[in-house]
Amino acid sequence: MPMLQTMPAQHTTGTDAAPRAGTPESDDGKSIFHRHAGLVLSVSSAVLIVFAWTLSRWAELPHPVAVAIYLMAYACGSFMLGVGAVRNVRRGSFSLNIDFLMIVAAIGAAVLGKWAEGAFLLFLFSLANALEHYALGRARNAIRALADLSPPTARLLQNGVETVVSIDAVSVGDTVVVRPAERIPVDGRVHSGSSSVDQSPITGESVPVEKTVGDEVFAGTINGSGAIEIISSRAVGDRTLDRVIRLVAEAQTQRAPTQVLTDRLTRIFVPAVLGLAVLLIVVPPLLSWLTWSESFYRAMTVLVGASPCALALGTPATVLAGIAQAARKGVLIKGGAHMENLGTVTAIAFDKTGTLTVGKPEVTDIVPASGATPVELLTIAAAVERRSQHPLAAAVVRRATQDSLELPSAGDLQSVTAKGVRSPVGGQVVEIGSLKLWDDTPGGVPDEIRNQVLKLQAAGRSIVVVRWGARWLGVLGVMDRPRPSARDTLNTLRTLGLRSLVMLTGDNKGVGAAVGSEVGVDEVHADLLPEDKVGVIKEMLKTHRAVAMAGDGVNDAPALAQATVGIAMGGAGTAVALETADVALMGDDLSRLPFAIALSRRARAIIRQNVIFALAVIVVLIIAGTTGLATIGPAVLLHEGSTILVVLNALRLLAFDTPRN
Repeated sequence: MPMLQTMPAQHTTGTDAAPRAGTPESDDGKSIFHRHAGLVLSVSSAVLIVFAWTLSRWAELPHPVAVAIYLMAYACGSFMLGVGAVRNVRRGSFSLNIDFLMIVAAIGAAVLGKWAEGAFLLFLFSLANALEHYALGRARNAIRALADLSPPTARLLQNGVETVVSIDAVSVGDTVVVRPAERIPVDGRVHSGSSSVDQSPITGESVPVEKTVGDEVFAGTINGSGAIEIISSRAVGDRTLDRVIRLVAEAQTQRAPTQVLTDRLTRIFVPAVLGLAVLLIVVPPLLSWLTWSESFYRAMTVLVGASPCALALGTPATVLAGIAQAARKGVLIKGGAHMENLGTVTAIAFDKTGTLTVGKPEVTDIVPASGATPVELLTIAAAVERRSQHPLAAAVVRRATQDSLELPSAGDLQSVTAKGVRSPVGGQVVEIGSLKLWDDTPGGVPDEIRNQVLKLQAAGRSIVVVRWGARWLGVLGVMDRPRPSARDTLNTLRTLGLRSLVMLTGDNKGVGAAVGSEVGVDEVHADLLPEDKVGVIKEMLKTHRAVAMAGDGVNDAPALAQATVGIAMGGAGTAVALETADVALMGDDLSRLPFAIALSRRARAIIRQNVIFALAVIVVLIIAGTTGLATIGPAVLLHEGSTILVVLNALRLLAFDTPRN
């Protein structure tokens, strides 16, 4: 995937946007030595330091020779720092950053004749760089691994002949053959065959999904035991997997609010530390408190201890790990700011259709009139409705198909706006619709039919009344069923401390109340237009600190944009959902929402831990260095140790899993 090669490193500890020295921007295509050059040079520096120190102590190594060896250790320890500095100068982005502080401190130690301590400083700093690069690489590799999900070739079927071609050669509309246990190379729909498909790499679903003719499949998923033919629907670069990789790569470049704050602090802090070092060098000797040598040494110790490496690295490392883990679990979080904001949410508004419900109406009630049978009612209704494009009509036809009913032929369909349809069947006119369809009918609607309609409407059903000629056949109740996981998901959200779970719907109050009661929301707002949903979100924001809106990413776009965090359902199959919302649940799986919120809260907690710990270490080392309680050696150990610890603390997010109810 070409877009991954341009993914910038998140490992920035200086005041500029360039990666910290010694951290390559990309390892793609590099040899093992080049990928681990920082570690090799760091180890070489350590060997030289031990060699020089040992011989100086026990073999009376001449001082000039020892200095020469220490200089080689200096060169090994500072090589990657120099490479980074040269790169920044060429870019015109050189500034007073953390690397500069380390180099100044090492030079200062050499001036004082503390060659071993200066070399030791550069060794540990270069080792920390190498280890940080390795640790953060684990998080980046979680995203890079997505690129390896899609095979580089596809088996193209043309004129009955299979040909293995590069994936770039597959166009929209081409037929691709996928054999059992192979990865699917394209987005498309099944044209022939059936199989179970493991979609976990894209959607996070733990159970394989059965696919048959007409079902959608995604590149990077794994075919099961059946061979299938797929008609490609998206070209390379526009596939769901490609969009996910691209959006996650972009998300990694978006800084979290805490990171913005620490970056601003670092830009002020580094010059302040340099100023403090100058004062430490000059003021104590002038006031006869310390000798020039002692004062200079303490200033160098302060330079080491006050460098905010851990402070600058703790937040981006956490954001990188959090976004990577979310993507692995089928949740796309499109930036550090959205991840932090999601962790602050105390209330959520849910769209009803397609979010709390399946989004596909079903016939739930078949109530025949006197003298009619359920089979007759459904058969005649489906015979007419299969000519209609209305969602309720589709539900009636699906139910008839499930019941294996043979449908008679129907004549031309006549639509009566906002009331229903008419069509002849067996020489008599069939009328299907709401009670309004018979407003002008002599005698009106029988009480039996009217009572059934009122009863079903009270239960939240949309109703379909059927009359064939002079006979009333009965009433069908249709409902968009709640997702099976909806109630459990909402209960889990409450255990996470969500105070208000609200449902928004354009349906009437009866339907809204029925669905709301079944899934267990706290409030139901019905009869809403898109602009009305925005108004509800604004009112919720006045009451609650942060509000999320979960919807389908299309009709709910205004409300998604108004909320603190917009959460789109069905990201795996909907390009609009991927582009519109701040968070996308890739597998159209509402049960992933508690995981996303819990992950974001854990990330916020880790960011706070890292910032507090880093600041505490800096304060302690500044005090210890200024007062002479710490020398360069211990300061280096504590400083670089704190940097490694915040990275390892951030990487704990890579093991985070779904919270239990």
